[in-house]
Amino acid sequence: MNFEKRDIILILGILLVMIGLTPFMAPIYAAIIGILLYFGIKVYVGRKRKMIENDVGQGLCMECGFKIINDKCPNCDLENK
Repeated sequence: MNFEKRDIILILGILLVMIGLTPFMAPIYAAIIGILLYFGIKVYVGRKRKMIENDVGQGLCMECGFKIINDKCPNCDLENK
Protein backbone atom coordinates (compact mmCIF):
# COMPACT_ATOMS: atom_id res chain seq x y z
CA MET A 1 0.00 0.00 0.00
CA ASN A 2 2.14 2.83 -1.30
CA PHE A 3 1.05 6.43 -0.99
CA GLU A 4 0.28 7.90 -4.41
CA LYS A 5 -0.76 11.36 -5.54
CA ARG A 6 -4.35 10.34 -6.08
CA ASP A 7 -4.57 9.24 -2.45
CA ILE A 8 -4.89 12.93 -1.58
CA ILE A 9 -8.21 12.98 -3.44
CA LEU A 10 -9.29 9.85 -1.59
CA ILE A 11 -8.39 11.40 1.77
CA LEU A 12 -10.25 14.61 0.95
CA GLY A 13 -13.33 12.63 -0.08
CA ILE A 14 -13.26 10.60 3.12
CA LEU A 15 -12.87 13.81 5.16
CA LEU A 16 -16.03 15.14 3.51
CA VAL A 17 -17.84 11.89 4.36
CA MET A 18 -16.66 12.24 7.96
CA ILE A 19 -17.93 15.83 8.10
CA GLY A 20 -21.27 14.61 6.73
CA LEU A 21 -21.48 11.91 9.40
CA THR A 22 -20.77 14.18 12.38
CA PRO A 23 -24.37 15.47 12.77
CA PHE A 24 -25.59 11.89 13.12
CA MET A 25 -22.90 10.43 15.39
CA ALA A 26 -19.98 11.36 17.59
CA PRO A 27 -16.91 12.68 15.73
CA ILE A 28 -14.74 9.81 17.00
CA TYR A 29 -17.07 7.26 15.41
CA ALA A 30 -17.05 9.23 12.16
CA ALA A 31 -13.23 9.23 12.27
CA ILE A 32 -13.15 5.47 12.85
CA ILE A 33 -15.50 4.93 9.90
CA GLY A 34 -13.33 7.21 7.76
CA ILE A 35 -10.15 5.32 8.65
CA LEU A 36 -11.83 1.99 7.92
CA LEU A 37 -13.07 3.33 4.58
CA TYR A 38 -9.57 4.49 3.62
CA PHE A 39 -7.89 1.17 4.35
CA GLY A 40 -10.78 -0.80 2.89
CA ILE A 41 -10.56 1.09 -0.40
CA LYS A 42 -6.75 0.76 -0.47
CA VAL A 43 -6.92 -3.01 0.07
CA TYR A 44 -9.66 -3.43 -2.55
CA VAL A 45 -7.75 -1.41 -5.17
CA GLY A 46 -4.50 -3.24 -4.38
CA ARG A 47 -6.10 -6.65 -4.84
CA LYS A 48 -7.83 -5.56 -8.03
CA ARG A 49 -4.58 -4.17 -9.45
CA LYS A 50 -2.71 -7.39 -8.62
CA MET A 51 -5.46 -9.46 -10.25
CA ILE A 52 -5.23 -7.37 -13.44
CA GLU A 53 -1.42 -7.66 -13.48
CA ASN A 54 -1.70 -11.45 -13.16
CA ASP A 55 -4.26 -11.62 -15.97
CA VAL A 56 -2.21 -9.48 -18.35
CA GLY A 57 1.09 -11.28 -17.70
CA GLN A 58 3.64 -10.30 -20.38
CA GLY A 59 1.17 -8.04 -22.15
CA LEU A 60 -1.65 -8.05 -24.65
CA CYS A 61 -1.56 -8.62 -28.38
CA MET A 62 -2.16 -5.40 -30.31
CA GLU A 63 -3.96 -7.27 -33.10
CA CYS A 64 -6.54 -9.35 -31.27
CA GLY A 65 -6.21 -8.50 -27.55
CA PHE A 66 -5.25 -11.97 -26.33
CA LYS A 67 -2.75 -12.50 -23.54
CA ILE A 68 0.84 -12.96 -24.77
CA ILE A 69 2.41 -16.24 -23.64
CA ASN A 70 6.13 -16.97 -24.21
CA ASP A 71 6.46 -13.80 -26.34
CA LYS A 72 3.83 -15.10 -28.80
CA CYS A 73 0.13 -14.54 -29.24
CA PRO A 74 -1.67 -17.91 -29.20
CA ASN A 75 -4.43 -16.60 -31.47
CA CYS A 76 -2.44 -14.68 -34.13
CA ASP A 77 0.47 -17.14 -34.35
CA LEU A 78 -1.93 -20.02 -35.09
CA GLU A 79 -3.42 -18.04 -37.98
CA ASN A 80 0.01 -17.29 -39.49
CA LYS A 81 1.04 -20.99 -39.68
